[in-house]
Amino acid sequence: MELILKYFPDLTETQIEKFTRLEELYKDWNSKVNVISRQDIDTLYERHVLHSLGIAKVMQFKSGTSVLDVGTGGGFPGIPLAIMFPDTQFHLVDSIGKKIRVVQEIAGALDLKNVKAEQIRAEKLDDTYEFVVSRAVTRITPFVGWVRKNISRNSFHSLRNGILYLKGGDLVEELAELNMKTRTYDLSDYFTEEFFETKKVVYVPL
Repeated sequence: MELILKYFPDLTETQIEKFTRLEELYKDWNSKVNVISRQDIDTLYERHVLHSLGIAKVMQFKSGTSVLDVGTGGGFPGIPLAIMFPDTQFHLVDSIGKKIRVVQEIAGALDLKNVKAEQIRAEKLDDTYEFVVSRAVTRITPFVGWVRKNISRNSFHSLRNGILYLKGGDLVEELAELNMKTRTYDLSDYFTEEFFETKKVVYVPL
């Protein structure tokens, strides 16, 4: 939790309480349903919570924003972002039912009224959102194909509506394949931990 406060010192008491509870909730649920790798559960705050909040360094979602988290798995990046932005609505989707059940239970335990979790494939969704977030579920080009239809035309942020995608490694080839305008933010510019040296947020305006 100290790690989160190091980079986000202005959290409210409510936010601090919810972020603090993530560890016990994920350890408990992970013992029943493996949503985080065993070695990663001990680095939950660095590799999952803070990594998810890399998006919050790039974009401050305004009140009334709707965000879709595709392939949320155990709830990342959606749940940490929902704690950070309580006035933004988050729709967390995954094709694996047992993972969505964990997300629903954790969101319920934290009383996150701005989270809806659903077992559904992104391609089947008809709703629209200002932003789509995700954490490296596939290469960027097919991902854009899945969610392009779900981006709202109603844009009211400094960045145009689109995708905020957490990715790692060398993305030159992948972004060339996409052949669209993108902007890449290095998380090492915001976080000093070694884990973030190759981690990025890729913004794709749509």
